[in-house]
Amino acid sequence: MWFRKGRKLKTACAMRKIEATVQKQDLLCIEAAAGPTGFVVFGASGDLAYRKLYPSLYELYCHDLMSHHFYLLGCGRSDLSDEAFRDSIKNNLQQTLDRPNQEKLHTFVRHFSFVSGDYADDSFYQKICQRMTVQEEQFKVNGSRLFYLSVPPFLYEDIAGRISRMKLHCPAVSGRMQNVRLVIEKPFGRDLDSAENLDRVLHHHFRESQIYRIDHYLGKETVQNILIFRFANSIFEPVWNRNYIEHVRITAAEQLGIEHRAGYYDQSGALRDMFQNHLLQMLALVAMEPPVSFEADRLRDEKAKLLRSVRPILPRDVPAQFVRGQYAAGAIDGRPVVGYRQEKGVPQDSATETFVAGKLFIDNWRWKGVPFYLQTGKRLRRKLTEILVTFKQVPHSMFLPGEWADMAANTLRFQIQPEEGMYLSLQAKRPGSKICMSTLEMAVDYQQVFGVKMPESYQRLLLDCMLGDQTLFSRHDSVIASWQLLTPVMEFWKNQQNLVMYPAGSDGSDTQNILAK
Repeated sequence: MWFRKGRKLKTACAMRKIEATVQKQDLLCIEAAAGPTGFVVFGASGDLAYRKLYPSLYELYCHDLMSHHFYLLGCGRSDLSDEAFRDSIKNNLQQTLDRPNQEKLHTFVRHFSFVSGDYADDSFYQKICQRMTVQEEQFKVNGSRLFYLSVPPFLYEDIAGRISRMKLHCPAVSGRMQNVRLVIEKPFGRDLDSAENLDRVLHHHFRESQIYRIDHYLGKETVQNILIFRFANSIFEPVWNRNYIEHVRITAAEQLGIEHRAGYYDQSGALRDMFQNHLLQMLALVAMEPPVSFEADRLRDEKAKLLRSVRPILPRDVPAQFVRGQYAAGAIDGRPVVGYRQEKGVPQDSATETFVAGKLFIDNWRWKGVPFYLQTGKRLRRKLTEILVTFKQVPHSMFLPGEWADMAANTLRFQIQPEEGMYLSLQAKRPGSKICMSTLEMAVDYQQVFGVKMPESYQRLLLDCMLGDQTLFSRHDSVIASWQLLTPVMEFWKNQQNLVMYPAGSDGSDTQNILAK
């Protein structure tokens, strides 16, 4: 059983939940609105742009966190007029958002335009340059330029190079120095060699301070809250180490299969798609040392240092530390679903993993000997992303004699999705019998406690891009450290057919229980 499964004490007392209240709202609340910005989105007619970028920008616009002096120039191969592009965005937002303000929506899309062309054609970038000049004058944008590459990763290098050669990156055509940023989506390479090559190419055209590598998990409220929880509360720091914590488990489980991404996913797999980026970034936030200040590079220094402290994985240790699986036919919520090899576009003999579980150790003073279990998979029983910190059991129980002496350990859980919240389990006496013990869970459901709809993670990340704040973005040294750690695993798996098949809709137990090792 790879999902969280707490031990049950032999007692009739059930777990009780204690709901949280906020005693002092906005003890410290700092938010800055972005200044004038010009967006140039490559791949502007793609799925990611419509699902994430445009709804998030609209929400920022409605909350006055985004200057009304902005423009968005969509770039792509699709043959779209400005009016057709605006209509498609307007229709999409009307369908996906909950009753958007029609007047604001109409004003918002007026700032959008589109230019068609081939990414490998220099004349395409000449047209982009001309349109940017017109848009900057029309919307009085004299601030930042943000180039967003919502395209397949193999296009990153070519587009970045052509932006540079056209002198769009800095300085501007007018000769005025600008704040120019390049935003790219994961994956940042598919192995160590390609990641290092991508860095070399990008750094040839842009400074590291201009490059924003988006990991949308880092924009989620609960993930951000790990920093506040750890470093704004003095009661947890003394026990946040090997002396009191038994193990940490980070889980990212999905009910969905590969959807329409067979071409990408079969070349990637769960290790590259989720483990190398999302899971290792969450591991870094949970385990890193306190930064000297809440500045982007000070925080990212500690994350990089933590990732370099993870014990290297030797090829001979891969079978003991990692397990991989692939989903077979099964059922999700009573609905039959096909296996991975029966998905459209997937080879019938594919050895691509859809499930990975790994056991890592951090060789530093704080965490020596504490196992960190990271696991992710598709087509599992339920959608769940969480970080579960399990503390050591009490050394001796004076309350529960004999066979009941194995008392449940305290746990602290950061739930990231589907609902965001924090949960701390404690043992307490119930009224009545002299000894009647219950597990109480102190629960903080973010949406319930704060009474607001949780913002989409892209809202936070896009606002930070406009503000020039790289705190929640991956830096090149952390990316390289992640690939260095996992390279032995990928090399070992190249010549191994050690896939474990698990039925869709299961909890992943058929992939073996490495957590018991």
